[in-house]
Amino acid sequence: MSPIVLFGFVFGYFIFLLLVAWYTSRNSDNDSFFIGNRKSNWMLVAFGMVGTSLSGVTFVSVPGTVGGGAFGYYQVVIGYFLGYFAIAYILLPLYYKMNVTSIYRYLEERFGVVSYKTGALFFLISRTLGATARLYLVINILQIFILDAMGVPFYITTLIILVLILLYTFEGGVKTIVYTDTLQTTFMLGGLIVCIIALLNKMDMNLIESISAMRSEGLTEIFDMNYKSPGFFLKQILGGAFITITMTGLDQEMMQKNISVKTMKDSQKNVLTLATILLIVNFLFLTMGGLLYMYGQQNGLDFKGDDLFPAIALNGHLPAAVSVIFIIGLISALFPSADGALTALTSSFCIDILGMQKDTISSDARKRQTRLIVHGIFTIVFMICVLIFKWINDKSIIDVILKLAGYTYGPLLGMFAFGIFTKRIINDKWVIWICLLSPVLSLGIDFINNAEWFVNKLVLDGGFAENLTNLSEQIFSGFKIGIEMLIINGLLTFAGLWLISKPNAES
Repeated sequence: MSPIVLFGFVFGYFIFLLLVAWYTSRNSDNDSFFIGNRKSNWMLVAFGMVGTSLSGVTFVSVPGTVGGGAFGYYQVVIGYFLGYFAIAYILLPLYYKMNVTSIYRYLEERFGVVSYKTGALFFLISRTLGATARLYLVINILQIFILDAMGVPFYITTLIILVLILLYTFEGGVKTIVYTDTLQTTFMLGGLIVCIIALLNKMDMNLIESISAMRSEGLTEIFDMNYKSPGFFLKQILGGAFITITMTGLDQEMMQKNISVKTMKDSQKNVLTLATILLIVNFLFLTMGGLLYMYGQQNGLDFKGDDLFPAIALNGHLPAAVSVIFIIGLISALFPSADGALTALTSSFCIDILGMQKDTISSDARKRQTRLIVHGIFTIVFMICVLIFKWINDKSIIDVILKLAGYTYGPLLGMFAFGIFTKRIINDKWVIWICLLSPVLSLGIDFINNAEWFVNKLVLDGGFAENLTNLSEQIFSGFKIGIEMLIINGLLTFAGLWLISKPNAES
């Protein structure tokens, strides 16, 4: 299909989103932007959060993992499912009891102002990097398959998409996003199902036959029993659970939507409904990956990782209508993660860093002006980060996101765990240094553990490279740290906080 025709559908989709945003943002105020006036329908939030949780990374990267790792990613998905129960029954009661707009206010009440600002700072870093990595993946696909043929540079594509996201989140914030995310999740899941059906028809199979064919080729294997492997099932499940706890339960973007629901009970129903839906949807994405891999083998296609799905969907292997549906599904997977992140970062910066909620002097108009300026600044930051990811040009963005999460969310995990599970009093002024040191130590551990990878990546040679590799083997004996780096980082933060704390005399 012509790139210009595909671009026409993309443009039409944007116009539709802007109309929805205009309609839902009427009579909005700061409270609407930050927490949707606490009137969000839990069913809409749950369904819309499917799109936010999955994003374009799941739409493209998860199917791409099947060729190299079979259904191994589903181990992490099982961990995700378990993690949502901790959010529903440990974190949500805490947030509703405190009636917070920003979840990091808990850290202020438990530890002090420095801890509060540190928690918000690590969220800002974590969500900015994670959201822009996801954003880059989708923009890059649109660039390669549509806009390169039209002579549009990558930076112009990025700028236009970010401006459009800015426009439809500018006023309504959470109030608007609850509705736009619901629509976009519908389009994304619809696109997934249509693409599966199209591939089955192309390969002349039904779903049962395709699963059987995948099983015979070893593509449906889920559990890795090698305890030294980064994909060992216990590490993957445990790591997945903690990723959900941190990247959802300790993340202002995700929890901002949950606490916009009127009652805690409804919010808990939202979280557990989301957990169940994600089990089903991720299985469908892995099934799609197996079909794509088999189709590629049958037709001699040499595409791997993130390139597999778009190459087959957009290079004439499937009907033209499916190409359109793929593009709509892809950008529908993009926006729930990008728009929510932009809104949440604006909210956190205004509330946590600038102290907007505590400001009783400035007028509502002045606060609104400040919020709009911050929203615009974060749009520029997103632009810069996407261009950096383009420069890095990694072939598997999902690996990059999980790696970054281990370093940036670890301190949040350690801080909240220390606050919830101990009664000790910390020296608040030292918290930021502990939270900065923990990722550095984690990076050092990762550097030694994955010495061979770093030697190859950094093109190291000579005695240093050999000594580093030998040291890794002596310490770890072939054991490879994977997704559990997040837990290690959290434990280092927890230990550091213990060292700067003392027993509570009242306990």
